[in-house]
Amino acid sequence: MKKLITIICISFLLVSATNLEPPSTPYHPSIEGTWELVSHYNYDDGVHPSDTLFAVDGYRQIKMYYNGKVMWTRYVPNDSVEWFGYGSYKTTDSTLTEKLEYMSASMRKIANSDMKWHMELRLEKDRYSQIFRDEEGNRINSENYKRLD
Repeated sequence: MKKLITIICISFLLVSATNLEPPSTPYHPSIEGTWELVSHYNYDDGVHPSDTLFAVDGYRQIKMYYNGKVMWTRYVPNDSVEWFGYGSYKTTDSTLTEKLEYMSASMRKIANSDMKWHMELRLEKDRYSQIFRDEEGNRINSENYKRLD
């Protein structure tokens, strides 16, 4: 009987000392949410940023991603030109593709014919960069955002 009680006590101690938390999975950030532009990078060598241009006071560009849809708007102080767009988006671990379906007249003037933009994506929990590349794959510039929610 002593052996049985000892085995039960040891078993109880072992079970109570066991960590029953599920295994942790690595954090995978999501682009879903609301973002504000904080800066632009320009690339001279196609690899490293050569200079940083911060958003000036009053300038705001906001992007919202949700359920495969993107909407963005830009406000430029002392400028009556409207900048906004709406469409769909897709991401991979390293790419962001936006296809606009609706946009302001000013945006339509500079949009490419298929209204689709393929960008390199660098995504972290509270910030991301969308990097534009030329035909040869060299980085040209980027837009850098912080998460608002």
